[in-house]
Amino acid sequence: MPWLTGETDETPARPVLATAVRTSLRTLEQIAPGHTVEVRVPPFAAVQCIPGPRHTRGTPPNVIEMDPRTWLELATGLLAWPDAVEAARVSASGTRADIAELLPIVRNV
Repeated sequence: MPWLTGETDETPARPVLATAVRTSLRTLEQIAPGHTVEVRVPPFAAVQCIPGPRHTRGTPPNVIEMDPRTWLELATGLLAWPDAVEAARVSASGTRADIAELLPIVRNV
């Protein structure tokens, strides 16, 4: 996606962006199955991942939330987790809300 690498300022069409976010979040869900951490990328998707205690009601104790661009930059390795957290591009709460070791999940962008 040229938009992610800064080659263009033109944001992809909403369906394209939604598909990229949903597909990459499903990949995260597959490589780290579980229900301990909820990763949210509004308005497109949210998944639960990471093995451990299962969350069933209310707001999960471990939540990660970010915008679509930040998620796709993290997923593709264009942005490092510590840099995203330090720049407040990611909201991560809970003792297990760190997915740095799982990133990037998509290679060769």
